[in-house]
Amino acid sequence: MFGDIELKAQRFLVGNYQIEFEEKGDIIIYKRDEVRRIIKKGEETPRILPSPAVGYGVDLMMLKLKEPIVVPPKNVLTGFVEAPIEVDVKVGELIIDHFNIGREKYALYGTVDVGVITRYHVSDFHLEEPKALGTAKIIVSNPSKDWKMLERIVFPIKNSVMFYSNDKAYYPLLVVTIKNNILEVNNTGKPPKEGLNATMELLALPNFLMRW
Repeated sequence: MFGDIELKAQRFLVGNYQIEFEEKGDIIIYKRDEVRRIIKKGEETPRILPSPAVGYGVDLMMLKLKEPIVVPPKNVLTGFVEAPIEVDVKVGELIIDHFNIGREKYALYGTVDVGVITRYHVSDFHLEEPKALGTAKIIVSNPSKDWKMLERIVFPIKNSVMFYSNDKAYYPLLVVTIKNNILEVNNTGKPPKEGLNATMELLALPNFLMRW
C-alpha cells in the first residue's frame, strides 16, 4: 500500500479508496474515483506516502480520549491512539494526487476570541498498537507530586515527518509532559519503533503548550 509502486497494470486499496494503474504501452493511466492522471514512464516510479492530516491547512491535531487516563506522581504511561491521516501520490517530488482517509472533522481549541481550528479525532487509548491505518505512540510523563488526568492531546502536525510500513502509517513519537496544570507536547520527529520508512528528513517540531 505505502511505498514505491511498480508502473504496471494493477489495482489495490488505500484505506477505502481503490487505486488503479492502467498500462498502455509507455503510458500509465492513474485512476482514483473521478481522478485521472496520464503518466509517461520514466526512471522514477510513483510512491504512495502518508501525510499529516492538515485538511484545510490547520497546524494542530486534537485527539480526544474516549476514556481519560490517570497517571500517578513521578510516573510514566506509554500507549497508542488512532489518528487520521492523508495520502500523497508522488512521482519524484511532484504530488499528482492527494486525499483523506476517513471523515474530516474539525474543532475549536481554546476560546472563541483567541482559539484555533484543529483537526479533531476521538480515539481509545491502547496499551498495544491498534490495527488502525493511522496511529501515534504517546509517552505520558507526570513528573509532579500529584496524580494527573489526561483527557485530550493537542500536537503540531504542519510540516511533520510521517513514518510508514507497507500497510500502516505512523505519526512521530509524541511525548506529553504534565507540568502543574499545563501540558507540554513534543512532536519528537522520531519513529515510534524500528524498521519504519520516513517520508522526509527527521525533524522535531517546536514543543506545544496546552493552555486550555
